[in-house]
Amino acid sequence: MQLYKYETHAHTSEVSRCAVISGVEIVRVYKDLGFSGICITDHFLNGNTTVSLEPSWDEQIAMFCRGYEKAHAEGKRIGIDVFFGWEYTYRGTDLLTYGLDKKWLLEHPEIMDLSMNDYCDLVHLNGGFIVHAHPFREAGYIDMIRLLPRKVDAVETVNACRTDFENILADQYADNYGLLKVYGSDNHVGMLDRICGMQSDRRLKSIEEMVSALANDEMEPFELCF
Repeated sequence: MQLYKYETHAHTSEVSRCAVISGVEIVRVYKDLGFSGICITDHFLNGNTTVSLEPSWDEQIAMFCRGYEKAHAEGKRIGIDVFFGWEYTYRGTDLLTYGLDKKWLLEHPEIMDLSMNDYCDLVHLNGGFIVHAHPFREAGYIDMIRLLPRKVDAVETVNACRTDFENILADQYADNYGLLKVYGSDNHVGMLDRICGMQSDRRLKSIEEMVSALANDEMEPFELCF
């Protein structure tokens, strides 16, 4: 049976300050690996972004969408689906957000000032889906590990760029709260020693179809090692 592979967590250098690969280049990497699709989840304006916060909100969102739009155009050219998402941040707590679009962002400048709980509520009110990325990541700039088990839909239980210890804790967390499990590469560079994602027995035509498949536990995690 053919399985369609999807990257759930990837960044572009146009928007994510910590990324070193462009939207065009990262799409080509996944096309060469035989993936059917990739989610561009650049760091949002409250994260490690290249976007200046001085222009108007509309201008900020236009700049934020550059990486995705370039990746999407290249995906159409070479035959790989590119879906839109973002990584919303509060002091090192990161929420991958799917199912909402550029128009929604333009209409909701208040999300920069919301608490994490209120942000999750607003996203869900509008049909979005939230995955808590690398919930047990430790770093000098992270003041504490924050968990929102009643507010997120899923947990990134394997992140290709985090330690086995952190991933095991995330997996146990998902089990303890009955949360869906999602794998992702958190790709900032292109080719990695390990690539993780989710796979489906059918091709997903849109981010809405992917959200539905994730929400209904119709996708399976996978891991590739090179």
